[in-house]
Amino acid sequence: MKKNLQTTFHTRQYMLSKDFELYYYNDLHDDRLNYKVRSHTHNYYEFYFFLEGDVSIRIDGAEYPLKAGNMILIPPLIAHQAIIHNTSIPYRRFVFWISENFYHQLQIESEDYIYVMQQVQKKKNYIYSYDRILFHELQARIFQLLEEIHSSRFGKDIKISLCVHELLLYINRSIYEKDHPEIHEETQNLYHNLLYYIETHLEEDLSLDRLAHEFYISKYHISHIFKEKLGLSIHQFITKKRLLMCRDAIASRKKIGEIYLLYGFKDYSSFFRAFKKEFGMSPKEYKEQIQAKYSSTSPVHHLTEKNCQKTTK
Repeated sequence: MKKNLQTTFHTRQYMLSKDFELYYYNDLHDDRLNYKVRSHTHNYYEFYFFLEGDVSIRIDGAEYPLKAGNMILIPPLIAHQAIIHNTSIPYRRFVFWISENFYHQLQIESEDYIYVMQQVQKKKNYIYSYDRILFHELQARIFQLLEEIHSSRFGKDIKISLCVHELLLYINRSIYEKDHPEIHEETQNLYHNLLYYIETHLEEDLSLDRLAHEFYISKYHISHIFKEKLGLSIHQFITKKRLLMCRDAIASRKKIGEIYLLYGFKDYSSFFRAFKKEFGMSPKEYKEQIQAKYSSTSPVHHLTEKNCQKTTK
């Protein structure tokens, strides 16, 4: 699995980088595994993502068996030690170090980036478990970051920063939603209710002010939900839905001059620009394309063509 991204194991327990370091280890039949890494502490946060092996971890005097999908978070100055029970089994894991300076920088940007680190400090709960799907998504983000670290592409530093922030946000969001299942369910219900309302009121005013008034929530909260769920602004989503409805209406041979007003566009010029940007052609061009398709498959067309062939014989 992505051998070019693997790191040769080292026993160093201090950081060389100012902000973070990320490693992917995959060890098998290695004499180094017989070397017992002693219990140790360090002055940075360590995320340890366990993939495979017969391993347990001792943290602050207590020992925990590990299974695939475990995430272990070790805060600064907490004694810990990985204990390898069987060296014939591959031992695979990611190790992600974050310095205390970078932690404080993240805290200034947003408390959302450090939620899980704060929880571990308070509750001393060091181990979290992901199901297969969520852990697969987590791995994908880690590999994306590793690939960028090992690349030499233009904009590498910016992309690495984006990947680090996305990875940390994914971790913190997933743990927060586990800790607050009722809030997650409320958000899901609100999201689906908003979708239904939009789809059944496309011909009406669907401004953020109107939606906020209808659902008694802030405009910011609505915007945040759509950006989180779809990666689109709510305006982009509504426009796409309206354009799809307009396209279907054109295909059913309704008049273009009536369609755009029917589905919430205030003037033809804005409808024209949006339609062409979305579908790569104007509404009229799309209508002509549909008409040509209908005429080419019409039984009358084939009959006329056949009659013409007979006449010319």
